[in-house]
Amino acid sequence: MDTTQDPRPLYLLALGQLEKLIAEVTPDALGRSTPCTEYDLRQLLGHVVGGVHRFAYIGEGGRAEDVVAATGDLPDDAWPAAFARARARATAAWADDAKLDRPSFAPWGEVPGRAAVGGYVMEVVTHSWDIARALRSGTALDEQLAEVALGIALAVLPADRRGGPVPFGEVRPAPAGADAYTRLAAWLGREL
Repeated sequence: MDTTQDPRPLYLLALGQLEKLIAEVTPDALGRSTPCTEYDLRQLLGHVVGGVHRFAYIGEGGRAEDVVAATGDLPDDAWPAAFARARARATAAWADDAKLDRPSFAPWGEVPGRAAVGGYVMEVVTHSWDIARALRSGTALDEQLAEVALGIALAVLPADRRGGPVPFGEVRPAPAGADAYTRLAAWLGREL
């Protein structure tokens, strides 16, 4: 991703894709395992919705370390509305263009706002793939978003720095000819 461009439109596209997937979630699917092995689907939804709120909090001037990227327990049918609230908050929090060049306090440190937004593009796109896999969804995922997220991942997550405070597993091989989502998942250590 070009570090001079505005990553917010990509973030909004990623949120739109995620919103469609969350609308597919049924109560019987919430206990399914996900490729993000530390979470079942319910826990991953809590992490994703909480992560969007955390991203909003950063845009409001807060420090990521002050809030947990989780929602706590929600009723089985509350996920679409909870996500819509988080999305609206994040959109409002990052509406000011000046925030793109101001220091922001993301989970990975102090960075310009546009780098925080870029990191959250990668987060939302990756977890959309996780959720789609858990749901066995027929929803087509946006390949361009995966290409952007993969570019971000390759730029900011070296293969040799994994584990400990870096919440990604060892890079896995992607099959020859794999799509961008599969290559992104492999780079982030997901089991394919």
